[in-house]
Amino acid sequence: MPSILQYFPVNLPAIQSQHLALAVTGYSVVFLSFFLLALLFSVIPKILSWNVRRTFDDKGDEAKRALAGNMIPGEVSAAISVAISLYLDELHDQENAILTIRKVGKSYSPWSSKIYNVINFKGFQR
Repeated sequence: MPSILQYFPVNLPAIQSQHLALAVTGYSVVFLSFFLLALLFSVIPKILSWNVRRTFDDKGDEAKRALAGNMIPGEVSAAISVAISLYLDELHDQENAILTIRKVGKSYSPWSSKIYNVINFKGFQR
């Protein structure tokens, strides 16, 4: 069975310690940023619901405070967004896609004449 190095020839002795340090640093930065983004996206809903719960605590409404901790499931949000999108698409006029092209005869205009761009009037003599 052929080795993977036969398909992807790599000169392993040419890899130096600086190359490995650069690769490890690059991969660690990427994975650390992915981890921090995942952590941030998981913490933001908790912070927002805590802020809403605290606002309802100040007002003293028990029913609203109980609802503040419950989040709307993703399926419900998706169904609502699809319904809004379909409703907004129906508001537009449905036009037929038939185009009629008529050739319009244009009168002569010296502004569109190309002969004036070709002839040099300073040196032109008849």
